[in-house]
Amino acid sequence: MPPATSVPARDRMPFGALLVLSMIGFTAITTELLPSGLLPQISAGLNVSEPVAGYLTAGYAAIIVATVIPAAMLLARIPRHILLVALVLTFAISNALVGLVSDFGAALAARLVGGIAHGLLWTAMAPFVARIVPAHKVGKAMAIVFSGNSLGLAIGAPLGTALGAVVGWRASFLLLAGAGVVLAGLALWLLPAVRRIPDAPRPSLRKAIGQPGVKSVAIAWPLMLMAHFALFTFIAPFLREAGLPDYSITLSLTVLGFSGLVGIWIAGITVDMRPRRALLITTAIIAAAYLLLPLGGRTVPGALVLMAVWGAAFGAIGIYNQSAILRAGREYREAANGLTVLTIQLGITIGALYGAAALTMAGPLMVPVAAAVPVVVALVIVVTGRNHAYPPGPKEAGFVAAEESTAGAPVPDAAGAGVADAPAEAPADAGVAARH
Repeated sequence: MPPATSVPARDRMPFGALLVLSMIGFTAITTELLPSGLLPQISAGLNVSEPVAGYLTAGYAAIIVATVIPAAMLLARIPRHILLVALVLTFAISNALVGLVSDFGAALAARLVGGIAHGLLWTAMAPFVARIVPAHKVGKAMAIVFSGNSLGLAIGAPLGTALGAVVGWRASFLLLAGAGVVLAGLALWLLPAVRRIPDAPRPSLRKAIGQPGVKSVAIAWPLMLMAHFALFTFIAPFLREAGLPDYSITLSLTVLGFSGLVGIWIAGITVDMRPRRALLITTAIIAAAYLLLPLGGRTVPGALVLMAVWGAAFGAIGIYNQSAILRAGREYREAANGLTVLTIQLGITIGALYGAAALTMAGPLMVPVAAAVPVVVALVIVVTGRNHAYPPGPKEAGFVAAEESTAGAPVPDAAGAGVADAPAEAPADAGVAARH
């Protein structure tokens, strides 16, 4: 009977590392959203108004936009596993300071530090995942890791908010800080050391933008997020205008979060083989759900069904687009990924403003219709991006096999352990397995 270790190293999935990264994502999303649910308690505790306390969330997002690209370039030479551990510890320190300080300025400064770490985390995480798993399993690995995002939206922030109501808002941040310390220890233990290729090209945003397909993904993906947050931000006014009871608001948000997990699971089993067709279908489904909400969302069952469809499709498109940007970025995929982190934050911010404008000009019931517009624009970009941005996968018509690649082949680290490493000239491809 062959031992369990007889499975070739290049075909193994490092589940421990992927689960730790998923928990780190869960903690990051919870950290980002927690102040929104505890705004009254925080404003009272720091002796500021609620609008001023809201800067703890707004400043967090703004600092990501301002620093993600230069910080990623500055720290590009640091080994990815070391950087990820340092970023988790930075989250822990940021949350601990927010929970301990009594001055709003100090709390805001601590949140800004956390925001810088947040942007860097999402810049580094996906390319790191692509380098520690076999090339033909990147999609499944992304689905595991990014399930933490949906869990953060579904239960992380609500749980932290409920906990803050019971034991105080400071305790919620301190518990998050403690979780960060534990995760840093697990990351140090379980994340494989991936060496930087000596002759790898220097990170270049200009060259990343010049890669065919990068601009299309960096525009279409944020448009989808802009639409999502335009409606998500104003879901309560929409449901009330539709004549639904207040409990439907919490129920709808929960359905959105958990259905997102279903979407991530679907993406995990389709992204490696049928990425183009799957993204076309899910994007069209989101547009249809938005357009149907003003009519079908006037009853609780109808609204929940459409929310579930929206949530599942939205959970899936993140995986498809993440794979697409890694593929399009090629040897400059880290810089390309950093670009999408920036444009996504802009999309989220613009989405809230766009939703507010739709609410003011057309009324709550028309917000979903307004949200459908950028989704349709994104769908057009996906349709026209067949050659470079969103090409067919191995089980789709028109698929063209990638050139020979050793992506995913084990490379010994300093201790001699096998680590999946993608050479600079052959980027890990979420949709194409190494051939020949």
